[in-house]
Amino acid sequence: MLFGPLKLVAKIVGAFLGLTVFYLAVTFVQIWLTGHEHATVKAQAILVFGTAQIDGAPSPELQARLDQALVLWRNQRAPLVVVTGGNRPGDHFTEAGVSARYLAQHGVRQSAILRGGGSDTWENVASVAAVLHRRGIHTLLTVSDPFHEYRAMSITSDWGFRPKPSPVSQSPTSGPSLWRYYLKETLEVAVGRFVGYRTLSSWTSTSHLVTSLTVPFGK
Repeated sequence: MLFGPLKLVAKIVGAFLGLTVFYLAVTFVQIWLTGHEHATVKAQAILVFGTAQIDGAPSPELQARLDQALVLWRNQRAPLVVVTGGNRPGDHFTEAGVSARYLAQHGVRQSAILRGGGSDTWENVASVAAVLHRRGIHTLLTVSDPFHEYRAMSITSDWGFRPKPSPVSQSPTSGPSLWRYYLKETLEVAVGRFVGYRTLSSWTSTSHLVTSLTVPFGK
């Protein structure tokens, strides 16, 4: 009599594991495909998601995102570039400040650059959402690494925007480490869909939201 319930439990657990693996596999494919999709439409603004800066200079990953934004800007795909990203303990510069200075040095008018903050993807969008909505901006070209593009767009959509993908074509992140990023993104997207990306941000964020859009370059 004992084996009957045990078999039923084993079937239920097996079915659950099978569904979980299938769900993760579908999520991975969605992330992969989105990371290789490049929208050709115009938008009201280009949204660049922040990543590490090194003592006031863009890291290779951040520079790749900024260079992608420059390509879009020079091709007149949008009249505004929005840069995001705060700083970590001990940093003297913010990711957004470094990004804004880099863009200005490469020909983007300072009046066409908006700066946000944030320590993660949710906070990146949160730091600029109110200003963009007040300006009537709804369509965005989202710029990030391919493995991050799907989650970046999902969170941007959660804030009421209509994002279009424009991931970095030649990301400096490559080799074995790349798959760790894809695995991380797959897990975060899989969990974020159930608990909400805002809740996921509250679980993982370790610093306060930076909201200022008017801080001087490099601050």
